[in-house]
Amino acid sequence: MSTANATTPAPSRSARTRERILRVSLDLFNANGESNVTTGHIADELNISPGNLYYHFRNKDEIIQHLFGEFEKAIDVGPGEIGDAASAMEDMWLYLHLMFERIWQYRFLYRNLDDLVMRDAKLRSHFNIIIGHKRDAVKALCDALVAAGAMRASEDEVRALADNVLVVATYWLNFEHLRARPAGKFAAEPDPERHFSRGVYQVMSLVKPFLQGAAGKHLEHLMANYSE
Repeated sequence: MSTANATTPAPSRSARTRERILRVSLDLFNANGESNVTTGHIADELNISPGNLYYHFRNKDEIIQHLFGEFEKAIDVGPGEIGDAASAMEDMWLYLHLMFERIWQYRFLYRNLDDLVMRDAKLRSHFNIIIGHKRDAVKALCDALVAAGAMRASEDEVRALADNVLVVATYWLNFEHLRARPAGKFAAEPDPERHFSRGVYQVMSLVKPFLQGAAGKHLEHLMANYSE
């Protein structure tokens, strides 16, 4: 029997409600901070009863676990293979931009990171795995640049550089949020595109002193275009 005209079944009402809970929860956590949002707030925003919400998720921590699972898949992007020095710089810039973009999409995880990982050992373990993968990806990029003669750095320097890149990527959002907040006032959200670009610029500033030849010149060109 032909399946050419087969269509994907529409999500059930229960599945649609579950997805709405996740989307609204993410919006509320991002806007107000996870610690300031209760399941009651989520139910009110959705105009459903708390009992209806608990039918789908036992508690707020279970909602966070599902959102973290989404984040874990979204952040699982890797850089392309190193080509010539100029394209390598653009590939690294794009890779970092995508990483900051995913962090912004699930920014509540980073703004309350210490508290979340203290409350949930599984989340802490998975977050460490993510950081480990990102460190390995940055180190592999740097190793490839060294092998291509585009970067001059020892093995120890590459390891330290990879760690520094991850430190900036992990805490950049909190730094931006702190700098944007006037004393005694709740900070407005920074412009997302500016957040991505400033974060990438800061990371590439760490990489720049180690570059040489065409790679260094092309990075200077990219950074000059950003600052205009």
